[in-house]
Amino acid sequence: MKSKPEKLCHPLAPVWNEASKILILGTFPSVKSREAAFYYGNPRNRFWSVLAAVLQEPEPRDVPQKKEFLLRNGIAVFDVLKSCEIRGSSDASIRKPEPNDLSEIFCAAKIRAVFTNGKKAYEYYMKYCFADTGRESVCLPSTSPANAAMSLEKLAAAWSAVLPPLNGQ
Repeated sequence: MKSKPEKLCHPLAPVWNEASKILILGTFPSVKSREAAFYYGNPRNRFWSVLAAVLQEPEPRDVPQKKEFLLRNGIAVFDVLKSCEIRGSSDASIRKPEPNDLSEIFCAAKIRAVFTNGKKAYEYYMKYCFADTGRESVCLPSTSPANAAMSLEKLAAAWSAVLPPLNGQ
């Protein structure tokens, strides 16, 4: 039996500082991320292992390590949607989406590039945020367990697109 859609508000603060060079946007926190009170909290989501592989660093294990890892590497993380109706963690079930305001991040940080984690995040960003930010987004393959067919090696190769703006190129 499918769960009933719930109207939820985004429970997590964005992770960024003035030194952030790239912004990575997901769609909306998964059930596991909401439970963990941090981004990409599902142990089967490969976000942290992919970024660690791309940056050639050890994978951060807990929330303080993850925050430090992001900020030390110039990475801001947030989600496109502020609220929506959603069943569980399914992006496909999202209804009545409302976007987050990204202006504070763009005003205070020197964001060189925007990346979206998966097609739904990209679609929502282009539909709801692009007009306000004026910043194109690069759609990266989803690190979600729903994209299990893509190997870690292929994900890391695609996600290496984050390196040039991080390195000032």
